[in-house]
Amino acid sequence: MMSASAAIPPLTSLLSPGEPPAVTVVKPEGTSDFVLVCDHASNAIPRSLDHLGLSENELASHIAWDIGAAGVALQLAERLDAILVLQNYSRLVIDCNRPLHADDSISTSSEWTTIGANENLTEAAIASRVSTVFQPYHAQLQQILDQRKREGRASLLIALHSFTPNYRGAARPWEISIMYHRDARLAKTLLKLLARDKRLVVGDNEPYSVSDESDYTIPVHGEARGIAHVGIEIRQDLIADKVSQATWAGRLSSLLQQAAKEMAGT
Repeated sequence: MMSASAAIPPLTSLLSPGEPPAVTVVKPEGTSDFVLVCDHASNAIPRSLDHLGLSENELASHIAWDIGAAGVALQLAERLDAILVLQNYSRLVIDCNRPLHADDSISTSSEWTTIGANENLTEAAIASRVSTVFQPYHAQLQQILDQRKREGRASLLIALHSFTPNYRGAARPWEISIMYHRDARLAKTLLKLLARDKRLVVGDNEPYSVSDESDYTIPVHGEARGIAHVGIEIRQDLIADKVSQATWAGRLSSLLQQAAKEMAGT
């Protein structure tokens, strides 16, 4: 039985005693068909990496995490009674939504910021981040989906992200974006439902989309398994506090439940 903080222990000493594991599982006994994941939930840096040489302001910014996404995900998990898998370390340590061969798996720069501590890493240093953060997170999600399959339970994978309202000086008009690749079943249903609200500016695979080269979670845990899935991006200025996070969690709860019913033909 998984606990609310279920995790696979790291294989190296990148994490110091008392630091959280790479992954937290919330509502492991959730009854919903939805499986929620948040790849960039935290801006935490293991103490052994000394903040990666970045300032507190830099680590608080969008370069280090998906601001507001975890808050929305936690409230959405409550509303849906759904299991939620949270990744507990910054994308700057290692990006858990990038293939390991991707250039930005361990980024040396993000927007205007150089991450000098990530330059010229040894193979051992890279392997430490993979075994401590990347592998435990994805192994936990794989374990959850495998267990649900053995139990004959349906799974709808929802990857929750957020995006900065301005990137390299360009304003982004979208308030929410739906992301998908080869399997658009859930995405197209959600886009149809979102189109009914004329107040919303909705992105269809923009400002980001899903591909095998730029993404890991949806291609591996969604597409490769053949389960319905979608990536959802919300603009960060719209989910900056608990009240706005609750508003968006309520909106997404309704939309996702409607989409699931339409897909099931009920």
